[in-house]
Amino acid sequence: MLFVANKKEDQHNDYKFDTKLLHFGAEIDETTGASSVPIYQASTFHHHDIFSPPTHDYSRSGNPTRQALEDYIALLEGGVRGFAYSSGMAAISSSLMILSAGDHIIATEDVYGGTYRLLSSILTRMNIETTFVDMTDLANVKAAYRPNTKAVYMETPSNPTLRITDVAGITEWAKEKGLLTLLDNTFMTPYYQKPIEQGVDIVLHSATKFLGGHSDVLAGLAVARTEAIGAQLKQLQNGLGTVLGAQESWLLMRGMKTLGARMAHSEISATKLAAWLMSRSDIPAVYYPGLLHHPGREVHEKQSTGYGAVVSFDVGSGDRAKAVLNKVRLPLVAVSLGSVESILSYPAMMSHAAMPKDFRLERGITDGLLRFSVGLEDIDDLIADLDQALSNT
Repeated sequence: MLFVANKKEDQHNDYKFDTKLLHFGAEIDETTGASSVPIYQASTFHHHDIFSPPTHDYSRSGNPTRQALEDYIALLEGGVRGFAYSSGMAAISSSLMILSAGDHIIATEDVYGGTYRLLSSILTRMNIETTFVDMTDLANVKAAYRPNTKAVYMETPSNPTLRITDVAGITEWAKEKGLLTLLDNTFMTPYYQKPIEQGVDIVLHSATKFLGGHSDVLAGLAVARTEAIGAQLKQLQNGLGTVLGAQESWLLMRGMKTLGARMAHSEISATKLAAWLMSRSDIPAVYYPGLLHHPGREVHEKQSTGYGAVVSFDVGSGDRAKAVLNKVRLPLVAVSLGSVESILSYPAMMSHAAMPKDFRLERGITDGLLRFSVGLEDIDDLIADLDQALSNT
């Protein structure tokens, strides 16, 4: 079976989201009836007729297994074309190569550390500048505009302080200025948030996280809102060679099938964890969009259907944070998030280690901040474990 690029039957678009996760157009192999997309472990493809080349000729340019995944994420996000990359950062960096020397980007100030590193120390060598702003206020974005501004890069909720950006407000203004808009949708996934419906041009994912969901695959995804942008992304993906392999594409599709069930379960647990943390007198700050006091909750609820599975909280000091990390028994203490097992991370030394300390502290990423990605364990066990770790520090 060879999958045709952008194959989208009307019936699949009409399905509800949980049905699309299982019935996305390539869930049954037309040749054998297999209930799984075949893994085409091939680097090149035979031309039976030199005057009529096959749909796929070389796996960097296109692979049937990867194509099935790319059509899958495009369907879920509501875009016209999807693209799969070797990592989330490969998806982000490849997409930003749409820009040229002399261009300027406006970006969320508390962006993921790897994205900050790309924008502040790699793209600058190519004469592409970035201004980091607090995107919780649209006025800050407008104030950062320059004659050479070409793009706005959003992350909402942001990582790790879960600040909220008014996506529709940004895109409406950006279109007036003729700017490209990009949004990292890793935390919410299309299960909870559809940025393209809010006018975003390119939606990005570290698919390693919630989409894959099992800490066993490294992958990135991008979805284009228009055919014109899709053509640009395709040229860059092929030219840079930042593609996802067939085996990883298959693993990611397998993980994505359970996205709805995993997100729904983890959100219930995350809500309970956030409330429990709020009840403690020894926790100075808790960040979760589902909390009533969260400053961006109203905006978040307009553009998302849920609050996600990530809770960040400040334990008061770096020493205490490190002690907690060494005392917990259930969550992985690790880089990453979004897996079936809970993961407790320390942004200051992990995801945001590349960010200068003064810059990090100004954005609320303190030495005492921990980020808890809630998995599928029983939440009472997770809370009991965290309680013993906090009580003994």
